[in-house]
Amino acid sequence: MNNKLKVLRAMRDWSQAELAGHLDVSRQAVNAIETGKHDPSLPLAFRIARLFEMPIEEIFDDGQN
Repeated sequence: MNNKLKVLRAMRDWSQAELAGHLDVSRQAVNAIETGKHDPSLPLAFRIARLFEMPIEEIFDDGQN
C-alpha cells in the first residue's frame, strides 16, 4: 500500500522515533509502514489520520483507484 507517511512526518520535522512515540508503536513499525513492507492495522491507520488531521484516504492509497 502506498502512503504519504514519510512526507507528512518530514513536514513536521519529526524523526521516525518521534512519530512512533506519538502513535505508541516502535520506530521499526513506522519504518515498515513508510517503506510499504507492512500495512498498518485499521486502528493504527485511524490514529495516524487523527494525528495528521487528514482522512485515511489522503494518507494511504491501496492502488484500487
